[in-house]
Amino acid sequence: MRGVLPALVVCAAFICISTANTRSLSSSLTPNVKYGCRSSTIASLQTNARKPSRRFREIKEKVEQRPYKAMEAIQLLKQLSNTKFTETLEVHANLNIDPRKATQNLRTTVVLPKGTGKTVRLAVLCKDEDAKEYMAAGADIAGQQDLIEDINKGNLDFERLITTPDMMPQIARLGRVLGPKGLMPSIKSGTVTTDVPATIKEIKAGRLELRADRKGVVHMPFGKMDFSEEDLLENFKAIQESIEANKPSDIKKQYWKSAYVTSTMGPGLQLDLSALNTKEYV
Repeated sequence: MRGVLPALVVCAAFICISTANTRSLSSSLTPNVKYGCRSSTIASLQTNARKPSRRFREIKEKVEQRPYKAMEAIQLLKQLSNTKFTETLEVHANLNIDPRKATQNLRTTVVLPKGTGKTVRLAVLCKDEDAKEYMAAGADIAGQQDLIEDINKGNLDFERLITTPDMMPQIARLGRVLGPKGLMPSIKSGTVTTDVPATIKEIKAGRLELRADRKGVVHMPFGKMDFSEEDLLENFKAIQESIEANKPSDIKKQYWKSAYVTSTMGPGLQLDLSALNTKEYV
């Protein structure tokens, strides 16, 4: 016992000193860092955090913390753009829907009246005897056996794929390749059609698939930064009208939760929902 008591006293003193040091370190860190912190190196990382860039600070000064009308937001995004490439403008609409319900699974198409500003590479899976006609209508690739072989090999040298109803058995076998890439043709997206030339023309002119993700958010590009403000607004209106025209019938509450517009390297600007509801864009 005589040898044990001094050892216990020493251990108790060591524990007290360690606890005091830990409390001192913890109090010097912000709440976001100290919890779960096992090393004092985290504190040094905090002091060496990267400062916001000059571009970020300039944008922050010009963006007001308020909802914008659609034209205001478009004008501000164009004003803030200073990249060396042509940015794409996008709208992100958070809708009050539950995509897990079949009646609320929003999926349709929209034709942007002023186009997308992007050249779409289009393939048509069809009978070989029809390939020449569809190539003349504007398709970049058309055919049956050769195209099926390329798809099976993973050579997807196209951005959109359309087909005819009689080719659906062939398409079903390609689902494992096309599905993960979002290229699987479907009736809802308008890429399974009997009028192939008209569908080619629409897609080349700016027809896009509009669909909500699993959280009920629609993400849609509506033009390039070199479009005029008026053209961008026309495309934005087309998207809004398509979303509202396809409102699920069992939604009785407010349809739009929130909406933002942004550009590739720009800030996200919240839109004024009351102005959207009354079609006040300017």
